[in-house]
Amino acid sequence: MKTRVHFTLICSLLIAFQALAGDKVSFLKKQFTTSDGYQLNYRVLYPLNYSPGQKYPLVLFLHGSGERGNDNEKQLVHGGDLLSSYETQSNYPAIIIVPQCPEEQSWLNYERNHASGTRHYPANAPVAKPLAAVKELVDSYVAKGIVDAKQMHIMGLSMGGMGTFDLVMRYPDLFVTATPICGGVSLERAARYKVKTRFRLFHGADDSVVPAQFSRDACEALQQAGVTVTYKEYPAVEHDSWHNAFAEPDYMSWMLEKSF
Repeated sequence: MKTRVHFTLICSLLIAFQALAGDKVSFLKKQFTTSDGYQLNYRVLYPLNYSPGQKYPLVLFLHGSGERGNDNEKQLVHGGDLLSSYETQSNYPAIIIVPQCPEEQSWLNYERNHASGTRHYPANAPVAKPLAAVKELVDSYVAKGIVDAKQMHIMGLSMGGMGTFDLVMRYPDLFVTATPICGGVSLERAARYKVKTRFRLFHGADDSVVPAQFSRDACEALQQAGVTVTYKEYPAVEHDSWHNAFAEPDYMSWMLEKSF
């Protein structure tokens, strides 16, 4: 009898510790197959005290190029702790989806000059297969009746920041907020963007991988288009500005307190 009591107590303490620490294991491993047979690995985290009869906000997180693969794990390296933390889960209940882009693929089609490090984002490039799969995945959760379509949010870093821009530009009425970190976008597309999505941009001033000028130009183009956008640049920060962005005290609240 004592053994059973001790075991129950240990389990209770372990669960409490995991909740306080933010446990990435709580993300479920899933695979989504699109209507044309494309397979996309993703992780999903349901809110604490999840109720199937209730609709929740949705947060979609697109990782960077370094987290591509087929292990369905690396996409949580950056941001996983924040999204699964007890503070986030208790204060901002939402369904959180984190897909993984396969190796040698990208969230978007763009042109890169590896010699000069420059990038060009064609205004009319076709949607990349992984991103098309992400859109279909999001639609499937809306169709289940568990997502509040008026409270969908997207965030991403580096390649995922670019993918964030790309998906929002293609589906301008889908997301309430968009948070691209050290990303980039076609300025032509940004200049003609006319919707209610609110943008929040972050970038490191000394970023040598994706220059901060991309976010500066994107912010200016969106402002001229009449879009609500803010931009924060971190002095002396390189291509890891997501650490600074995730540390912003209102990072999650800024997103999840907004709706259409």
